Amino acid sequence: MNKLRSNYILILFLAVFAVLAAALPVQAEPLQIPNINLQVGDAANNPENLSNALQIIILLTILSLAPAIMIMLTSFTRIIIVLGFIRSSLATQQMPPNQVLIGLALFLTFFVMAPTFQQVNSQALQPYLNGKISQETAYDRGIKPLRQFMFKQTREKDLALMVKLSHRARPRNFSDIPNYVLIPAFIISELKTAFQIGFIIFVPFLVIDMVIASALMSMGMMMLPPMMISLPFKILLFVLVDGWNLVIQSLILSFK
Repeated sequence: MNKLRSNYILILFLAVFAVLAAALPVQAEPLQIPNINLQVGDAANNPENLSNALQIIILLTILSLAPAIMIMLTSFTRIIIVLGFIRSSLATQQMPPNQVLIGLALFLTFFVMAPTFQQVNSQALQPYLNGKISQETAYDRGIKPLRQFMFKQTREKDLALMVKLSHRARPRNFSDIPNYVLIPAFIISELKTAFQIGFIIFVPFLVIDMVIASALMSMGMMMLPPMMISLPFKILLFVLVDGWNLVIQSLILSFK
C-alpha cells in the first residue's frame, strides 16, 4: 500500500514538472545569476571608507543590544519584576496579560528615567548632532547621567562585591569604578529591591489564602480548592485599597 502511494506521488510530481516545462518557451535563455559585490571599499587607498563601514557595523550592533541596554541600565528590571509579583500574588493566571504588564513597565520606566534622558539629550545627543562635540565626548557626557542614576540605586555591599571579584584596587571615588563593574552591581541591587517589594505585596494575599483554607477545613470541605474561593476576595481587597495606585506610587517613590 505504501509502495503504491509512493508511485502515485512520483507520477503526480512528474506530471506537474511536465506541465511547468511545457509552459516555458522552447528556447529559453539561460538563467542569469546577478552579480553581487560585497565590497566595503579600497581600504588601502581610502581608509576612511573602512572606518565609516566599521562605524555602521558598531552602530547596528548597539541597536541590536538596545533592548538589553534598556532593561539593564534603567528602572525597567525592578518595575517588571514587581508587576509580575502582583499577578502571581493575585493568582489571576494571565491577567493582566504580558503585553499590558510590559507596556506599563515601559511607560513607567520612561517616567522614572525622564530626568536622566533629558540630561543625556541636552548634554550629549543634541551637541553631537549639531557637530559641536566628537563621538568620544558625546559618549562620556551621555554615560555620566546613567552612571549617576545607577550609583544612586546601587547598594554599597553589591558594589563592593563586584569590585572585589574584579580584583581591582580599592577605588578612591565613583569615577574610579568602570562600567563593567557598576552595571552588574546595579542589576543585583535592583533584583534585591524588587524581591523585597514583592515579599511585602505577597503577605496580605497569603493571609487571605490561609484564612480561606482554615475556614474550608473547619467546614469539612477539604476537596474544594482554597484558591478558587480566595481569588474573588483577593481581587476585592486589591480593588478596595486601590492597589494599583499604591503599588505604582511605591515603585516611583522607591527611585527617589
